Amino acid sequence: MKTLKLVSLTLLFILGACSSVRVNSDFDKNVDFSQYKTYAYQKSGIDKAEISDLDKKRILRAIDNEMTNKGISKSEAPDLLVTIFTKERERVDVSQYNAGWGYGWGWGWNPYLWGGRTYVSTSTEGTLYIDIIDAKKKELIWQGVGSGYLTQNTDKKDERINEFVSKILSQYPPEKK
Repeated sequence: MKTLKLVSLTLLFILGACSSVRVNSDFDKNVDFSQYKTYAYQKSGIDKAEISDLDKKRILRAIDNEMTNKGISKSEAPDLLVTIFTKERERVDVSQYNAGWGYGWGWGWNPYLWGGRTYVSTSTEGTLYIDIIDAKKKELIWQGVGSGYLTQNTDKKDERINEFVSKILSQYPPEKK
């Protein structure tokens, strides 16, 4: 019973850890971000992203929602250009649970009583980069990166992509110090 609780607790922790998106951003500290009010997508960058067209649409819709919430509107003559880049990698996790110390009846070491199980799981970790470029200068001024586990469940893809994008863009514009 104790073993079952430990395994259940471990799986709960792993599943909880899988749901989070780790986010970082970097930016040009000499830029006044308050001057930017409009954006458009840099088509050449979007076309290079190695994901399905459906997932690209999901990402772009999520970016549109976040930018609109920030008061930045889409325009044919934008202040900013937005592009994305994606990477993914297969992650293999191996964990071992040992049920005993290997000591049995009697006084000595008994290798046949060594109990344990090895658990192997694989998952796909994805990384989404969102680059924001000054449209006039054609210079990168902000980059946000989010990494986390992906889902193949089409019912959950919108939710997961929205989570990635909202957490990344929560750091845009950067706070003034």
